[in-house]
Amino acid sequence: MKSPSKTSVLVALITNNARPEEIQEHLDELAFLAETAGIISLERFIQKLPHPDVRTFVGKGKLEDIKNFAFSRNVDSIIFDEDLSPSQLRNIEKEMNPKEREDFKIRVYDRSLLILDIFLMRAKSAQARTQVELAMNQYLLPRLTRMWTHLERQRGGTGTRGGSGEKEIETDRRVIKLEITKLKEELEKIDKQRKTQRQSRSSVVRVALVGYTNVGKSTLMNVLSKADVKAENKLFATVDATVRKVVMGDIPFLLSDTVGFIRKLPHHLIESFKSTLDEVRESDILLHVVDIAHPFHNNQIEVVSKTLAEIGAGNISTILVLNKIDLLNADEPADKEEIKRYYRQHGYEKVVLISASSGENMSELKSIVFEEVKKRHMTIYPNYKASNYFVE
Repeated sequence: MKSPSKTSVLVALITNNARPEEIQEHLDELAFLAETAGIISLERFIQKLPHPDVRTFVGKGKLEDIKNFAFSRNVDSIIFDEDLSPSQLRNIEKEMNPKEREDFKIRVYDRSLLILDIFLMRAKSAQARTQVELAMNQYLLPRLTRMWTHLERQRGGTGTRGGSGEKEIETDRRVIKLEITKLKEELEKIDKQRKTQRQSRSSVVRVALVGYTNVGKSTLMNVLSKADVKAENKLFATVDATVRKVVMGDIPFLLSDTVGFIRKLPHHLIESFKSTLDEVRESDILLHVVDIAHPFHNNQIEVVSKTLAEIGAGNISTILVLNKIDLLNADEPADKEEIKRYYRQHGYEKVVLISASSGENMSELKSIVFEEVKKRHMTIYPNYKASNYFVE
């Protein structure tokens, strides 16, 4: 029997020059993240402030409104669209969980914790789980309160241990520090093994799918490689990097599907996933997949480009793949040449519009990929007599 979904309210601030519609889009994404974690959002609270309240993020009156709603609806959690400082977290938890409500606890999430929880649920391989557990422990260390049960879930437990107070928190701190040391050692071993594996592939052209989360990378991976990679309408459906061998014409190459990027990806997560992101960093060609039908797709392109630059992959040859053109056409026919012209003017030399789900323009994409792979392949094997063109 499926367990009932947990409920939440979402909280965001409008600061400086942020536009209200942009904040709503951020909250749409936060609601989607919550849904991916099995949490249904019941209400949104937005406050306009020049900067977050240093004590409780939102103002005292707004926090009271949030608390009254949460109490009236027995909400399980409050989710903030920004990261909370350790002191903000403690203060908000104290407000949301007065002594007279000992029988019902409200969990407080910030954006990073929610993303880390999803990654922990999604990670399947030993490497991915080790990476996420390391990031989670590093995140939790300065934020320990008596409310946390995340550590118990990581260890396979089901709830909070007996005992209370600062003594228990100090014990948890020591446990976390030991766990961080152990996880780092495990990752070093895994990284060495993965590095050896990647070095053995140096004689083959490597292509990586990158992009914002939920833009259709896994669907495209399935089409290009004829593989069966999990593709869902959920955020972070792919956490573990998946690599498949593909042959186009007479040239083989390796195609990898990597974790999706997202706005404000937790720093500890990027640090922990460095070895997985090496699949991107050490690629010869990137296919930057974009959901062209998303109303804020240009913002998503900017997030991905910035993240690629941060991990040292900003100068890799890139094909901009504008996916879900079928959804764009549903409203009104798109001027594809005008769209291509726009992105070429913004620095993308190779642009193609496709629909991975319907197959529209896939032949054009495959031809472009083939030509780029062939160029790289000929630098590795200069005497290789490759086909001059790709016939599907």
